[in-house]
Amino acid sequence: MSSSSELDKRPAVDPHDEPSAAWGWHGTFPKGIRIAGWLSTLAVFSLLIGNHHGHTENLYIIGTGATLALLLIWEQVRSRTSWRR
Repeated sequence: MSSSSELDKRPAVDPHDEPSAAWGWHGTFPKGIRIAGWLSTLAVFSLLIGNHHGHTENLYIIGTGATLALLLIWEQVRSRTSWRR
């Protein structure tokens, strides 16, 4: 029969499956990921400034930046309405 103190000593997460649990940290950086995403989006749109002779590259830059922005907005809305929080 096991005592409650024995259960308290066991980690909630198996360190073999997730090694970061052994040294006390387990998680992600949701705010840091969002900030990096928006900085990347701004960096993509900053590529529009330059000596472009045609507009084909501008279409790809705008499409890539818009896709990044839409994904970031979708992720923000999904995280606010998620029950898994």
